[in-house]
Amino acid sequence: MTMTFSKLRKAALAAGVAMLAASASTAQAGSMKLGMTTWVGYGPLFLARDMGYFKEGGLDVELEIIEESSMYMAAVAAGQLDGNASTIDEIMKYRSADVCFKSVYALDDSHGGDGVLAPKGVKDLTGIKGMEVAMNEGSVSQFWFNILLRQAGMTEADVKITNMTADDAAAAFMADRIPVAVTWEPHLTLAKQADKGQVLIDSSKTPGAIVDVVALNCDYIEKNPKDVAALVAGLYKANEFIKENQDKAYEVMAKGVGGWLEDPKEFASSAAGVNFYGKDRNAEFFAGGDEGEAGKLIKLGSEIWGGFGKLKMDIKYGDLVDTQFLDMK
Repeated sequence: MTMTFSKLRKAALAAGVAMLAASASTAQAGSMKLGMTTWVGYGPLFLARDMGYFKEGGLDVELEIIEESSMYMAAVAAGQLDGNASTIDEIMKYRSADVCFKSVYALDDSHGGDGVLAPKGVKDLTGIKGMEVAMNEGSVSQFWFNILLRQAGMTEADVKITNMTADDAAAAFMADRIPVAVTWEPHLTLAKQADKGQVLIDSSKTPGAIVDVVALNCDYIEKNPKDVAALVAGLYKANEFIKENQDKAYEVMAKGVGGWLEDPKEFASSAAGVNFYGKDRNAEFFAGGDEGEAGKLIKLGSEIWGGFGKLKMDIKYGDLVDTQFLDMK
């Protein structure tokens, strides 16, 4: 009887210790909340979450789809989100002396996922001079279109800009209400399938111009370095999984991202228009400071958005990038 009680007591104590340990583990687990739009390039975040790669590093990541960038950036500024996934040029417009956030990881770049729809017969960008162009002013579409204009020796003054969302611009083009539209997938593919006009140029011609990053609040980075490291490690692992098991990765990412990308076939089709960034590409992209790839893109963003009066401060590489968690070799 005494032996039985002793065994029960020991078992109870062991169970109690286990519960306390589990509770302590949960309490110590870090958390991160990120906002973003529905985009194929953000798939690796969902892959790392759903494959448990973030949790392997003791991090719980909540991913919230918010289709308007100004809304999730406002949530970042208010401390309701710890960060976001967005293009470098987009986050530049919200960086200020009072609202500090920095890019800690590059997710992808657009490699055909963005494009300009134009009438058949137009040979190059100079052929749209004087035409009405529909695009979302203040968005990555305007940023990228201005890069194209620069390359063609043109400015927005050479065309007639009509402000509308990328989706509405594509719809207006398909309905013959506007001759030129700056938009993105799936609208480029839909136009091709309908044999409507042509994709005059797409982002495969401007590699490294539209780059998505994960940017975190500076305060969060300072207070939670282990969690940021776990985020980066999880994304490294997710990128390797994409390379090793693409079909399964696309299936998981399609389910995670959802929306118009919930069909794995649609996700795979859209993924053909991006380059996912892993460990090596991150090291390459962020290397060189102001004179490196990321630094030059930030400088270009400063010139374009600064010219439109969209920036709250003079932004340089060090204001927008933190590479301490990356393997920079």
